[in-house]
Amino acid sequence: MPIQQTQKDNLGIITLNRPDVYNSITRELALGLQDALDNYADNPEIRAIMLTGNGKAFCAGQDLQEAVEDNDISITRAVEEHYNPIITRIRSIEKPILAAVNGAAAGAGANIALACDVVVAIESASFIQAFSKIGLVPDSGGTFTLPRLIGFQKASALMMLGDKVSAKDAERMGMIYQVYSDDEFSQKVEELALRLANMPTKGLAYTKHLLNQSMSNGLTEQLEQEKIYQDISANTLDAKEGIQAFLEKRKPKFSGE
Repeated sequence: MPIQQTQKDNLGIITLNRPDVYNSITRELALGLQDALDNYADNPEIRAIMLTGNGKAFCAGQDLQEAVEDNDISITRAVEEHYNPIITRIRSIEKPILAAVNGAAAGAGANIALACDVVVAIESASFIQAFSKIGLVPDSGGTFTLPRLIGFQKASALMMLGDKVSAKDAERMGMIYQVYSDDEFSQKVEELALRLANMPTKGLAYTKHLLNQSMSNGLTEQLEQEKIYQDISANTLDAKEGIQAFLEKRKPKFSGE
């Protein structure tokens, strides 16, 4: 199966599973990823999602062999039916999504990772906007996400030149949140993912919604939205628990409600 799904406590784990071809994306994998995201989005037991890959790579992007075969799966159709729906799901699911980049992330693979709420990488990982090397333009939200993460000029250069960025450099320039050594990657990723899964889920969902809105709102509009969602979040059970725990000087126990 090109997609594996496993659950650990309140965490849903999605693993890209075509390691022999660096988890490159076929229609089967893309639709499977959409289904897996939908599954965890609708599962009330799941309070956070982790996306990672099997083998030496996170994801090498589009399987070009499938794109050139006579199977009616053109690159245009792949963008419309595979990549755009994946990115839309990642940004709209009301749960935090952690990308655990376990190796090379190229093309659409890199941009799928960067669309997630928190991105961490193994020290040996790398990121590359590989599109220009074959005459294509960045997709999977890359031209939207990357300039906002690292600035217009840096994003423009990386997309046009197709330079490989090490995990350490990606962290340094603000492309990703954190880098872990190869030895500690698995342990640190699991700790972080489970931490997200046990936080106030609705508050994180509202934070994600506000961040999405901030991409197009002005300051006045954003302040109004913050007021609205602060009022909503203040009435959640987790907010009440968090405030009470603070006053009682104890660790809060969040339920996700």
